[in-house]
Amino acid sequence: MKTYLVGGAVRDRLLGLPPGDRDFVVVGETQASMEAAGFRAVGRDFPVFLHPQTGEEYALARTERKSGRGYRGFVVDADPSVTLEQDLGRRDFTINAIAQDEHGALVDPYRGADDLKARVLRHVGPAFSEDPLRVLRAARFMARFAPLGFSLAPETMALMREMTQSGELAELTPERVWQELRRALASAAPAAFLRTLHDAGALAVVLPEVEALYGVPQRAEFHPEIDTGVHIELVCDMAARIAPGDDLIGFAALTHDLGKALTPQDVLPRHLGHEQAGLAPLRALCERLRVPGEHRQLAEAVCREHLNVHRFDELRAQTVHELIARCDGFRRPERIAQIALACEADKRGRTGHAEDDYPPGRALIAAHAAAMAVRAADLPRDAQGNEPQGAAVGEAMRRARIAAIAHATGKKP
Repeated sequence: MKTYLVGGAVRDRLLGLPPGDRDFVVVGETQASMEAAGFRAVGRDFPVFLHPQTGEEYALARTERKSGRGYRGFVVDADPSVTLEQDLGRRDFTINAIAQDEHGALVDPYRGADDLKARVLRHVGPAFSEDPLRVLRAARFMARFAPLGFSLAPETMALMREMTQSGELAELTPERVWQELRRALASAAPAAFLRTLHDAGALAVVLPEVEALYGVPQRAEFHPEIDTGVHIELVCDMAARIAPGDDLIGFAALTHDLGKALTPQDVLPRHLGHEQAGLAPLRALCERLRVPGEHRQLAEAVCREHLNVHRFDELRAQTVHELIARCDGFRRPERIAQIALACEADKRGRTGHAEDDYPPGRALIAAHAAAMAVRAADLPRDAQGNEPQGAAVGEAMRRARIAAIAHATGKKP
């Protein structure tokens, strides 16, 4: 049985990155011969098997032929005559089309190792254009590898633009778009994902609410980068820096300023009320991509409240309590720290402000901790020594929490 290690395991080893899951290609075998050797078939769309001892995935070498629109319209051929080179040729990028034999020797017909050294993301061949999902994958790979110095090959960008113009990206399901977006937001440089899609014209198709922010001016004294789309890129990268791998914070960072695209032209570059205006496009985006509830709820809270958090010093203790309550911070205490992080990413995601301190975030967390420390057993009793009952408990708790916030922050009640 001729087996080869392929894909990301080979690529990441050559880049000196920590190893992930290992995938293998098997040449010259059939489903019957694989099962006879003890492998268990698990592939639904193409022949994939689990190794009887290691549980690792082994796939028969195969080719794919376009048979319809979208990323599902393919006919798979896994005949034993399919060669390793043919299998590698159906892959997306040259850096993913490198195989390694059992002795450690590389099989690299598309010169992926050269592109790794040159830090170039390049498509393998014209078959790349048959799968619209690869446009998003290219952007997501850039989000992962841009910090290593990778750039997108000009011919790959040109092909991605052609694919976008063909209209096939409309065939992508919401689940697949969300999956790629979520993984990009958890990467080291999500701005590279946005910029790649923007440059390819694809952002307008998959995230039109975000695309609409490019070219929208902001006041230069607050936003030296001026362009709101550039600001979102900076905020997303800052979120990845201060909350690495957290796509929840990343999604809130991505969507917090959607309302700025709706500001009337005669008001620009000011954006009065953009926090409330941003809720409608945010909800539309979440509905279209079927975004999980946890992401929706945090994103709405950050969209609605980020300016209030920024001006935390101006708020009275009662107003802080109301903010925490609106964000469900007493029932979901973890949410307040998440909001503080997303707001910090917003404040530091501006040209020249990446190293700024963000005291409002710490102050919000401290106020929340003080309020959470209040217990019903600690509430004042009446003249007869009775604890508050019924509806009076909620009001007494509210007052006690406001007093605790005032004491912890030095604010007026």
